[in-house]
Amino acid sequence: MSYDNFSRYYDLLTDNVEYEKRADYFCRLLSLCGIKDGILLDLACGTGSISVAMAERGFDVIGVDSSIGMLNAAREKAFESGKQILLLNQSMDDIDLYGTVDCAVCVLDSINHLENAEQVRRTFEKVSLFMNKGGAFAFDVNTLHKHKTVLADNTFVYDLDELYCVWQNSYNESDGSVDIALDFFEEEDGAYYRSGESFTEQAYDLDEIAKWLEEAGFEVMGIFDDMTTEKAHPETERAVFLAKKK
Repeated sequence: MSYDNFSRYYDLLTDNVEYEKRADYFCRLLSLCGIKDGILLDLACGTGSISVAMAERGFDVIGVDSSIGMLNAAREKAFESGKQILLLNQSMDDIDLYGTVDCAVCVLDSINHLENAEQVRRTFEKVSLFMNKGGAFAFDVNTLHKHKTVLADNTFVYDLDELYCVWQNSYNESDGSVDIALDFFEEEDGAYYRSGESFTEQAYDLDEIAKWLEEAGFEVMGIFDDMTTEKAHPETERAVFLAKKK
């Protein structure tokens, strides 16, 4: 999955995401582990909105993403912000950094884009390997409840000034995953051009995720309902993990 077509339209499709509030929220989570500055790793940084927001809040940011298209957008966004952000073309489960980091974040369900449990475990192991003792790792995941009841087999249509997008989901009962197909229609000089992207989101059991974090050398400090410090519950759609490196 290259996500390069997706990268062209990602910011338009996530225009409703309040990145500033989300960055403040993740800062609050990191502070619960005593982390208020230092080197921050932004896993699957995408077009760099969170990377820039965290840099503006005093962190030295390293952003990694497997998509060249996403990184090109992030590089432009970092330049416009005036922030020095190191951007690396790497997969989450195969990061190779120049040194250690004080904390890491992974936002907007990127963990769900890892294809299987082994990739999730490798990601946690890699983050642990490059994190200083006492460092903090905060990330969110879409839950099985969201896959089954919200994403499900639904179709979503985005009719924007710059873009028309049809988002089609197909829920797999066997493992709780959702196959997602995106069709983009963009008008240029009176003609419509079509492109597409497809990928699968995997749902992982929250207790299993906690176990994999422990095995990788983290202590799970909390599993929260999105944008809160309230404990995740059976109807939580996005769960947020906070873990501390032992």
